[in-house]
Amino acid sequence: MLTPTQDRALTFIRRYLKRRGYAPSLIEIAEGIGISSKGTAHRHVQALAEAGAIRLIAGRKRGIELVETAQASKLSLPLLGAIAAGQPIEAIPGQDRLDLADYLLGDNRYALQVKGDSMIGIGILDGDLVIIERCDTAEDNTIVVALIDDQEATLKRLRRLKSGRIKLIAENPDIPPMIYAAKRVRIQGVLVCQLRRYQ
Repeated sequence: MLTPTQDRALTFIRRYLKRRGYAPSLIEIAEGIGISSKGTAHRHVQALAEAGAIRLIAGRKRGIELVETAQASKLSLPLLGAIAAGQPIEAIPGQDRLDLADYLLGDNRYALQVKGDSMIGIGILDGDLVIIERCDTAEDNTIVVALIDDQEATLKRLRRLKSGRIKLIAENPDIPPMIYAAKRVRIQGVLVCQLRRYQ
């Protein structure tokens, strides 16, 4: 178990690495977590290493690596640049990585497989997987998972009417919107992203 200060130090290191691409110095860690002593920051860094949260790389300036980063590399792909879906564009080499964990993972996220064609107007097709962020409320015009009468779940665009009723809108002109009393509809999550496999 980490102490509150160690947890703050780990959070600071994680954010610093993500923002700048290299680890903070001990002085920066001390300033970042509100302590005045570089030595105290060093002790917290050592404790994080002993707890297995970070890896210290000997002989390297700013030699701190997140253990979770090494594990998460299995969930990342090279991001090689942009590609046109219209007119061709000049190839732009890229050196970044796309962290799939940012799109897919989270304590409040889950996946659902789409059945039917009610959302084809926004490119969500039968058989696609959607990643949902669990929540019980959502803004108007958000794509939500709505549970109707505690029995049927559906993926639709949410709209609240002036009458207080809930309108669930399909993204398919052949499917009319569904309108319910608010008490019949429970929001179970909002759409984060979708996945489709071609091979």
